[in-house]
Amino acid sequence: MSGALQAVFQNQRSFGTPPGQQAFTTAGTFSWVCPVGVTSVSVVVVGAGGGGGGTFSNGVGSAGGGGLGYKNNYAVVPGDSYEVVVGAGGASGYSTITSGTASHFVTTSVVRGGGGLMGSAGGTGGTYTGDGGGNGGAAPRSNSASGGGGGGYAGNGGLGGVISAAGGTGSGGGGGGGGGGNNDNFSLPGGGTALLGQGSNGVGGTAFNFGWQGSNGNGQVAQNGPGGGGAGGGLNTGSGGYAGQAGGVRIIWPGDTRAYPSTNTGNV
Repeated sequence: MSGALQAVFQNQRSFGTPPGQQAFTTAGTFSWVCPVGVTSVSVVVVGAGGGGGGTFSNGVGSAGGGGLGYKNNYAVVPGDSYEVVVGAGGASGYSTITSGTASHFVTTSVVRGGGGLMGSAGGTGGTYTGDGGGNGGAAPRSNSASGGGGGGYAGNGGLGGVISAAGGTGSGGGGGGGGGGNNDNFSLPGGGTALLGQGSNGVGGTAFNFGWQGSNGNGQVAQNGPGGGGAGGGLNTGSGGYAGQAGGVRIIWPGDTRAYPSTNTGNV
C-alpha cells in the first residue's frame, strides 16, 4: 500500500468510515472492489423468479419467487475484489420454461438467495442462506394460478393466487403473490422485494390483476418497482407466460453500523 493510500486509510479509521452503498440489479457476474477504509459490509441478495408458461394441464404453469438472504458485518479488505452474482429471471413460454437462478455475494455459503422454480418443477419459491431472510412465495399447482412473491427480510413471499382468487400478502417486507386468473387466462407475476431494507409487506394482487411490489413503505406494481427478485408469471392470454424478474445484490458499509433488515439501510 502506497504512503498516500495508507495516510487516507488511517485518516478514515481515525474519523470513522464514511457510509456508502452499491447495488447490482442486472443479471450477470460482477466484481465489487472494496473502497479504501472499508473493513466490513452488510449485504442483501435476492434470487430471481422463475418463468411462467401455459396451463397446469400442459405440465407447466406459474413459478415461485426468489429467496432473500442477508449477511451483516462481513469482514472485507480495502482494494480486494469480491464476486457478485445476480440471478437471471426464468424464461417464459407456452410449453418450455425455466427456473430463476440464484444470486450470491462472494460464495453461495456466505450469503445467497435461491431462484424460484418453474411450474413444472412444482412452482416452489427459492430458499436462502445468511444471517436471516425469507423464502420466495410458491405458485399453486392449478390452472390459472399466478406467480409467488419475492422473499422478505423476516418472512416469506406471498403465495400466488389460484383461479379467480387474490394472491397472498408477503411477510417481513416480502413481495405479494400475483392474483389468480380465470379460465386459463391472465395469470400474472408476483411482486419483488426492495433492496433498501425491510419495508411494508407486498400486497397480493386481486384476481385478474398484478401482484404488488414489496418496498419501503409503499406498494408498486411488480414490474415497475425497485430492484429485487420477482416471481414468474403464469399463462398470458393463451400464448405463454411472463418471464421471471431478475435478482439483485446490494452492499452497504460500514457493516458495524449499517445492518439489515432495517438499521441505517437507506441510501446515503
